[in-house]
Amino acid sequence: MTVPETLYRIPRRPWRWLPWLVLSQVLVVLAWVAWGWRCGLPLMVASHALFMVPVFLPNSRFYAPVLSRLPGQARKVWLTIDDGPSEETPAVLELLDRYEAKATFFLVGERAQARPELVQAMLARGHSLGNHSHRHPQTRFWRLGRQAIAEEIAQCQQALTAIAGTPPRWYRSVVGMTNPFVAPALKQWQLTRVGWSARGFDGVDCTPGQVVERITRDLAPGSIVLLHEGAAHGHNLAIIEAVLQAVQARGLHAGLPD
Repeated sequence: MTVPETLYRIPRRPWRWLPWLVLSQVLVVLAWVAWGWRCGLPLMVASHALFMVPVFLPNSRFYAPVLSRLPGQARKVWLTIDDGPSEETPAVLELLDRYEAKATFFLVGERAQARPELVQAMLARGHSLGNHSHRHPQTRFWRLGRQAIAEEIAQCQQALTAIAGTPPRWYRSVVGMTNPFVAPALKQWQLTRVGWSARGFDGVDCTPGQVVERITRDLAPGSIVLLHEGAAHGHNLAIIEAVLQAVQARGLHAGLPD
């Protein structure tokens, strides 16, 4: 499948932030020397926040480009389903078939290795795959160093390529966090980082009705919808079906980028 150039968000200069970091710290030192700690300390805190806050903003382009909406005017949305494969995968696939919808599954590498037949089933039904790290270290992904980030992305990419026969094109950060070391790995593997424009927080304990309301509030042509499978709360299937119903009710189509 050929993906239009407008969809690619592969980092070209993964270290572009580094000169700005150095410059900011030089300015902090100069201000501290010239005007003392009362000026230097607030500037130091602000400079650190400038480089820290984007890590936790899922659609921030500070450290790596991101695709957060589909370009164009087509009445299509992109369903993305994170954290599989899981026990729910067969039921999710049945739901998607029932509503004639396609989705991209952002898979955890070690879970895919444990259930390759589910990955093959996704592909057989016309869905696509994305890299969602190898072990999904959600509590510490944001602070992993360069080697650890590289291993998370590389091992997942290799696992999915071995199962699918072709490498995934898409990548999603764990919990949407993107620290300074993600972009070099994306460039190495020619991956496009995918964010979202419609999210219901269905990966954690939730009330299905509230989740669906949040998602449908932002459901429009070009929306990238974030969904999950296999969460402990057990509501993911009901949420996915309600979203599929909302997509149809609004005259939209759930399809893959093309």
